Amino acid sequence: MTALRGVASRPLFYQLLTFAVFAAAWEAYGRWRGGILLPPFSDTAVATVRLLGEGELWHALYVSNQALVLGFAAAVVLGVPTGLLLGRFPAVERYTDVYLNILLVTPMAAVIPLLIMSTGIGLLSRVILVTLFSIVMVVVNARAGLRQIDPSLIEMSRTLGASEAQIWRRILIPGALPAIMTGLRLGLGRAVTGMVIVELLMVSVGFGGLILEYRSLFEAPKLYATIVIILIEALTLIAAARWAERRATPWAAASTPARSTT
Repeated sequence: MTALRGVASRPLFYQLLTFAVFAAAWEAYGRWRGGILLPPFSDTAVATVRLLGEGELWHALYVSNQALVLGFAAAVVLGVPTGLLLGRFPAVERYTDVYLNILLVTPMAAVIPLLIMSTGIGLLSRVILVTLFSIVMVVVNARAGLRQIDPSLIEMSRTLGASEAQIWRRILIPGALPAIMTGLRLGLGRAVTGMVIVELLMVSVGFGGLILEYRSLFEAPKLYATIVIILIEALTLIAAARWAERRATPWAAASTPARSTT
């Protein structure tokens, strides 16, 4: 009994149980009411395995991830320093906060026609849209991480004669790093969303091209298999980001209250 309680207390057990219930419900509904538009779970699983052996999937993966990697890298390079700058200097934030709010509320699908008119439908436009999707999360979290640092630490360090560079190196960057890493993880998820949306709405290449192709041919198992593969990639990237976050900020994980196992 104790062993069973120990297994049931693990998060992986509940995740697998939830997935099994979801797969069973999908299978039952697909057999009962799905038809051509919603294949059963078993058909989707078979199509996923077969699609992994086809060259068109790996070509789509390569094309899509070009925009993902370049766009997210640009969001990190631009977003982290911008967020730290806004958090450190309130005067700068007063002049630029309106532009950050515009990025927060603007529907990115509305930006696509502007990108097509200004940069065409090549890789550059896809990279820009992925960057716009993800950079807001990076900037906002980096700014929040700097704001949550106790001002008395900065004042004390100045009293002890610390320079601005030393304050950044010893207090500001370590204090803001947990929030920065959280922003990178959230921004990565948004970057995957932007990668797919731009391929669906602007130029049908990569994963977006596969989705549109299978939809037009009514190949529902392959369509759902493509979406499953996108989800697997997104979850893998987010898991890697969580691992990097724990490695980069071990003190933040150590300060989290432990869950009760009783």
